[in-house]
Amino acid sequence: MSKKNCNNSCNKKTSIGGQALIEGIMMRGPKVTAMAVRNPEGELVLEKWETSAPKRAKLFKLPFIRGIFNFIDSMTMGYKSLMRSAEIAGLEDEEPKKAKKKTETDNAEQPLTESESKEVGATDETEVKCDTPADTATENKKSKKEKKEKSDSALMTGVMLIATVLGVALAVLLFIMLPTFLYNLLSKPLPFLAPENELLHSLIKSVFEGVLRIIVLVVYMLAVRLMKDIRRTFMYHGAEHKTIFCYENGLELTVENVRAQRRFHPRCGTSFLILMLLVGIIISFFIDPLCIAVFGQIPHTAIRTLIKIALLPLTMGVGYELIKLAGRHNNLFTRIISAPGMWLQRITVLEPDDDMIECAITAFKEVIPEDESDKY
Repeated sequence: MSKKNCNNSCNKKTSIGGQALIEGIMMRGPKVTAMAVRNPEGELVLEKWETSAPKRAKLFKLPFIRGIFNFIDSMTMGYKSLMRSAEIAGLEDEEPKKAKKKTETDNAEQPLTESESKEVGATDETEVKCDTPADTATENKKSKKEKKEKSDSALMTGVMLIATVLGVALAVLLFIMLPTFLYNLLSKPLPFLAPENELLHSLIKSVFEGVLRIIVLVVYMLAVRLMKDIRRTFMYHGAEHKTIFCYENGLELTVENVRAQRRFHPRCGTSFLILMLLVGIIISFFIDPLCIAVFGQIPHTAIRTLIKIALLPLTMGVGYELIKLAGRHNNLFTRIISAPGMWLQRITVLEPDDDMIECAITAFKEVIPEDESDKY
């Protein structure tokens, strides 16, 4: 099968996944990762690199464990691609460049003085045997460029670290601490939220907090979709899904064929988020009963919050396995576990325009392996 085309015989499930970027899309294949982004002039800028996965012991590739590390890898690569797409799309600060260009133009237009003219004339009449000053200037410029690249790399690493810490802190605040706080606040005036039966109490608490987390997620998604740039990113998200569906259905990757595909995909990151929340409800139900069995009492609110944070890797691992199962099979069980994510994708996955589809196709074609190693 050609890398650039796929015919009706290639109907299959693929492991190729993607991410919507700022005015572009990143596609990640088993061997190559590519991103296609439109610059301010509307031109497609394509960048690709080898897909590299950190070498890990077999223990870290086991089910329920691999999901944690794959999630971290995806987040790291996704954030780097997002920052790079912002540069290509022209969102970085252009003022320093404009100021530098203006200074160079002013210097070029400034007339030479009489003494400078004589010096230029003397230089024209004299054979120059040594261009050391020019070479030195070039080396200095190169050195400054290398230092700037190292500085930018260090800055990017710092920004990523700070963004990660802030993101985790915000997630813990909104999805763990806030629901617990509201439950404790409402359970006093509403006694039915805290019945005397400990198992029933634990169940009601878990469901209440879980439903509230889902509400917070939905409200957050609806709020950010109102932003013009985020809405366009959600449209690129739709182009990504449609392109993957087109390939899985064995159709040629054309704008017309891609446009006709569904935009909701079971392996979407949005579905992963909602699955994590649902799995979290089930896991949190066992916290109180286990604490009663081991310690003889229900844990304090602060201790329970810490336990839920400690159990996040387990929640992540189970969610990852469920999303993989939904991507590989189409049966009653996978349709049931996919349903909440498919519904939420109506917020985060919008219909793309043809330029966005072209962008997705460009990136996708670059990551199709010749050996069909992307079979899922």
